[in-house]
Amino acid sequence: MVFRSYMDIALAEAEAAAARGEIPVGAVLIHDGSVIAQAGNRTRELNDPTAHAEMLVIRAACTTLGQERLNDCDLYVTLEPCPMCAAAISNARIGRLYYGAADPKSGGVGQGPRIFSHAQCHHVPEIYDGIGAGPAQDLLKRFFAARR
Repeated sequence: MVFRSYMDIALAEAEAAAARGEIPVGAVLIHDGSVIAQAGNRTRELNDPTAHAEMLVIRAACTTLGQERLNDCDLYVTLEPCPMCAAAISNARIGRLYYGAADPKSGGVGQGPRIFSHAQCHHVPEIYDGIGAGPAQDLLKRFFAARR
């Protein structure tokens, strides 16, 4: 089986989020080689602090598949998930997590609380970091530089 990254779709969602004035994070959820959900952050637009890209695609995928478990799914996200999103990834039983840029300030996977390393974590996905990290970091840097 040949690996195919879907990070380009997640990056396009992050760029669209930036254009809306949202923190530029994008995510895409794959099931059986098909995109079943994609989104960028919408916390400001929806006035919802939980409307992170990961949360939006998890909700959409569960609705599309008609189930709360996403065992056979792959999640691509441009930035390391925060603790809230990491917990949702675990609860949804997502099979594989691919993320781009590390998030030393707010990350919850390889940084900070490392949600998947806790005994209370019921499911740990396969984790692949650094996928498309350069473009994701550049987008975030440009976004925040324009606001300072």
